[in-house]
Parts: sequence; structure tokens; C-alpha cells
Amino acid sequence: MLKIVAIMFGGMSVGWLLRRRSLPWLSALIMVLIWLLLFFLGVEVGANDTIIGALNDLGVEALLLAFAGLAGSVLLAWALWRVVQGQKGGSHP
Repeated sequence: MLKIVAIMFGGMSVGWLLRRRSLPWLSALIMVLIWLLLFFLGVEVGANDTIIGALNDLGVEALLLAFAGLAGSVLLAWALWRVVQGQKGGSHP
């Protein structure tokens, strides 16, 4: 864990030192690195028999969490909309 934090701070330091330079190729490089990280994460997950064996259970839990998050977001957005419309002073039927 300490190694990860040290690498992160190293990257932040390099970014701070190079903040005034124009690096147009940097966003393309970052995108390629993110795709590589995702690919290797998939390889790692695919090679793990425990995760592959529990994929059905994990999928159901993920689906339930996604629906619960969506329902909560819709409910709170609706409540916020009602509060904002009420503060405008207009009376809507």
C-alpha cells in the first residue's frame, strides 16, 4: 500500500513540475494506459477461479445494487425538483 501511495505522489510531483508545458500527446498516452490496465484487470479476473465460480452471485448482487442506486437517485432528484420548483414562488397545480 505504501508503494502505491508513493507512486501516486511521484506522479503528482512530475505533473506539478510539467504543468506549464504543452504535452498534446499525453491524453492519448493516458487513454492507451487505461485500456491496458483494464485489459490486464480482465486477464487477472479471468484467471481467478474463485471469482469466475461466484460470477452468478456477484452479478445478481451487482444488478440489485445498480437498481437500488438508480431508484435512490431518481427519488432524490424528484424530491429536489419539487423543492426547487416550490422555492420559485410559482403555484403549479
